[in-house]
Amino acid sequence: MKPRNLFFVAAALSLLAVPLPAVAQEFADKAEMEFVLNTFSFLMCGALVMWMAAGFAMLESGLVRTKNTATICLKNVSLFSIACIMYYLIGYSLMYSDVDGGWIGSLSIFYNLGDNEIALIGAEEKTPEMIAAVTSNGYSVMSDWFFQVVFVATAASIVSGTLAERIKIWPFLIFVVVLTGIIYPIQGSWTWGGGWLNNVGGGFSDFAGSTIVHSVGGWAALAGAIILGPRKGKYTADGKMHPMPGSNLPLATLGTFILWLGWFGFNGGSELALGTAANAANMSLVFANTNLAACGGVVVAVLMTQALYGKIDLTMALNGAIGGLVAITANPDIQHSMLAIVIGAIGGALVVFFIPLFDKLKIDDVVGAISVHLVAGIWGTLAVAIFDDADFVAQIVGIAAIGAYTFIASAVVWLILKATIGLRADEEEESDGLDKSELGQEAYPEFGQGARSLGG
Repeated sequence: MKPRNLFFVAAALSLLAVPLPAVAQEFADKAEMEFVLNTFSFLMCGALVMWMAAGFAMLESGLVRTKNTATICLKNVSLFSIACIMYYLIGYSLMYSDVDGGWIGSLSIFYNLGDNEIALIGAEEKTPEMIAAVTSNGYSVMSDWFFQVVFVATAASIVSGTLAERIKIWPFLIFVVVLTGIIYPIQGSWTWGGGWLNNVGGGFSDFAGSTIVHSVGGWAALAGAIILGPRKGKYTADGKMHPMPGSNLPLATLGTFILWLGWFGFNGGSELALGTAANAANMSLVFANTNLAACGGVVVAVLMTQALYGKIDLTMALNGAIGGLVAITANPDIQHSMLAIVIGAIGGALVVFFIPLFDKLKIDDVVGAISVHLVAGIWGTLAVAIFDDADFVAQIVGIAAIGAYTFIASAVVWLILKATIGLRADEEEESDGLDKSELGQEAYPEFGQGARSLGG
């Protein structure tokens, strides 16, 4: 080959070689970009879901009487803290470590950063190899833990409102320890942890937790309500229900709007990624469907209460919104948004029907959480098979298995607590309000003093 030709061959080869480092860098940057966006999604959506703790606290505070408000606030801030600690200590590992199609993950204490992330954070020079070792996971280890833990706290919050105004603080908090550390993670491992329910039929489908989160809280609350019994004076001897209206409906309304906002993180973050255009498009759909389902729940609750009672019931409208949100949680990525409205509307209708039904059964649910989270959660999980492509048999099996396990396990814990330290405040304490007997402080001390002075 002539020297001149060798020159041109060498030049051509060099031109081909020049882009290779750039191409390699482009792929490295893409992996790192996806890692950053996915991690950011977990953290920001998790923060939104954490804000739902405030929503539950405000909703419950508005729906109980003033003499129990401070106790409700304490229970909500305490249960959130307990849930986070228990899920860090053992819960996450039970739910996600070494499940491998089985019934439970491995029991290990603490859940911390992996070695690769620790090495990257501590290194003075961040080498491409170190970055690649971290970004290959797709997201930061602790961002996933943070996003998951706020779901656990949500399940515990559901129990708080149902059992309000008559359960003592310490047995309730002990139950939260067991629920968030053991009961919730075990059933969660059956699905999100890669457990046995994924192998039933076409696999159990629950996008963000209509059953896995909401009905679990509802089943635990139902078991507690049956064992604890109703508030004194709630039901008369002839079976009639004596209304015990909440103290602050504007506060309950604020709590509902906070929950509504937090639900965008609840469902949106369950896309579990934000690193591609497809992820972003699907998350946008999830946000829109979540919102529309809540709207459907409100409108139907308003129309139904007007038709049934001759007047619109604000508390039913608020619970209709949450019922719609719970219902769409199993399938917020459904690709026709009109169906999201239908699913949410039916969720709201079920709430209006079941709240008085539970009263007829003398199951005292102070805030209507069993109807909202259990009943609407079951409906939403079934709706995935009715309106989308989930396996109906798998949905039924999942609902039944998770329900039976949670109800029985919760009942056992409640009965042990009842037989040992007791569950209920006594009649005098319940009459005076748990703020006075459990905390020794009132949420509205000036109002309380004024009421006492007016009463002589």
